[in-house]
Amino acid sequence: MILTQDKITADELYDVLKDVKVGGQVCQYSHKKCEELTPLINEIKALKREKNACVLVHSYVTPDIIYGVGDYVGDSYYLSKKAMETDAEVIVFAAVRFMGDTAKILNPDKEVLIPGLNDGCSLADSITAQQVRDLKKKYPDHTFVCYINTTAEVKAECDVCVTSSNVYDICINIPNDKIYFLPDKLMGINLVNELKKRGIKKEIQYYSGTCYVHEEYDAEQIFKIRTEYPEAKIISHPECNEAVVKNSDYVGSTSQLLNYMKESDNDQFLMLTECGLSGRLSVELPGKTLVGSCTLCKYMKSNTLEDIKRVLTAPTERDRVRIDPDVLKRAKACVNAMFEYAG
Repeated sequence: MILTQDKITADELYDVLKDVKVGGQVCQYSHKKCEELTPLINEIKALKREKNACVLVHSYVTPDIIYGVGDYVGDSYYLSKKAMETDAEVIVFAAVRFMGDTAKILNPDKEVLIPGLNDGCSLADSITAQQVRDLKKKYPDHTFVCYINTTAEVKAECDVCVTSSNVYDICINIPNDKIYFLPDKLMGINLVNELKKRGIKKEIQYYSGTCYVHEEYDAEQIFKIRTEYPEAKIISHPECNEAVVKNSDYVGSTSQLLNYMKESDNDQFLMLTECGLSGRLSVELPGKTLVGSCTLCKYMKSNTLEDIKRVLTAPTERDRVRIDPDVLKRAKACVNAMFEYAG
């Protein structure tokens, strides 16, 4: 569905986006709006060719970016691999700062640009490198496992990085039976429960951070939807609390959730994650229906076409991802360990 041609028309853009209706007026596309967006999209496409640039797009950003100018779209794990594989000299990461950090860690000789002006993350910002160093003194026998939603400085202090799609398998594969997981408390609790369910005995300590989008979901929403829509499948992200996870039909990363809906015979879903995935569902699986509501991430939604054009045209120092060489080296070892344990 990504419009890969060098130049697109308003009709082509509208044909892709016309069924998207997410977040009030944030992600709704009339033909007039598509006419307004098309010249900007075509400018960005020309700039990408001129600069030998690649645009990586997380599923949580707006559909006009995903389908208009994105080269690759997916979750953090998929995009991490694509960042490593691309031959582009410039990587524009339409997501949040920590994802740009990961792209730079894997591509230290490439220019990595972050277009979002509100590029933080409540989860990644919940812990610092100094706090990790303090925790390592308290838990010297533990393997420190960090979720990919962390800064380069935090990754540099940890042993292994994980994503929502591989966290369980990697923690099982780590030979140490003592693990400190950070920064997501809710995912840490779900990790404890999942390992117990699989019969794996490990001591898991975890930090107190949360994603503000996912922590607001609760089991009451699920019970309400099951009453109103008894045929609906409940799917959720492992950043949700344990009551949500326990009462879901399927739990997975954003890419896993999308694949589950693609492969399911069901046509009704309550999806408990950020609204961006709802936009992808509207475009890629128009026969499927979402019930209930989702939540917008203010950080992901701060990415705009205008800012993608801006960083390709005249990037500021703030837009560029810069990582201290020593931090980068140690953070890369942490990320490489993820690929090794993931197989």
